[in-house]
Amino acid sequence: MNWMKYLADVVTLQFHKEKCVGCLTCMEVCPQGVFMRDNGRVAVKNRDDCMECGACARNCPAGAITVKAGVGCAAGIINAALGRKGDCCCVVEDGKGASGICC
Repeated sequence: MNWMKYLADVVTLQFHKEKCVGCLTCMEVCPQGVFMRDNGRVAVKNRDDCMECGACARNCPAGAITVKAGVGCAAGIINAALGRKGDCCCVVEDGKGASGICC
C-alpha cells in the first residue's frame, strides 16, 4: 500500500491576511482544507497541504491569496498519469520505510 505526502515548505501559496475581508470563499473552494476560520477572518491551517490548484486565488474577491497554480503536486500527479516527466513536490511511501518521488 502506498501513501502520498507533500514535501514541507515548497508550496507557492501566499496568504495576505491584511487584505482578507472574511468572505470564507477560500474555505469553500479549497479541496485540501488548507484554510480555517479565525476570529471572523481566514487563516492558513496547514500551508503544506496545498496542492496548488489555484481555486482559492481565482475565487478570492479581495486578492488576499496568491499561488502559482499548476506548478505543484496537482500538476505533478497529472503529468505522471499522462506519462510526462516534470517537477513534482510529493513523495510516495510504501509503508515499509521505502519512498520515492511520485513523478
